[in-house]
Amino acid sequence: MTRRLISSGSTFEAQIGYSRAVVSGDWVFVSGTTGYDYSTMTISDDVTEQAAQALRNIGAALLEAGASFADVVRVHYILPNADDFEATWPALQEVFGDVRPAATMIQAGLSSDAMKIEIEVTAHLAS
Repeated sequence: MTRRLISSGSTFEAQIGYSRAVVSGDWVFVSGTTGYDYSTMTISDDVTEQAAQALRNIGAALLEAGASFADVVRVHYILPNADDFEATWPALQEVFGDVRPAATMIQAGLSSDAMKIEIEVTAHLAS
């Protein structure tokens, strides 16, 4: 089974010791991804924009892995404030509306108060 590591270039990956995504056989595991714009290492203070940016970051990792949002079978949403979840629904609907992966929303603290959402996905490459 082949294993390939995918990096976004985020400084967090080197500092902490993880990959943005790992391709293992037909599976793609995308790490929990926040709304940081990795080109500028900035993050919006708006949860809706953070969700959209996190999805752009995930989309780039999936593309590099040879996958797309259509291949996502599982998604986890992690928010420090569950009341913010509804504000993210339009961005989530845009990429997952037709895909409808299995999903879980978890309320939990994130590593920085600036982070308002973290999204993790698992995708299965079409045979």
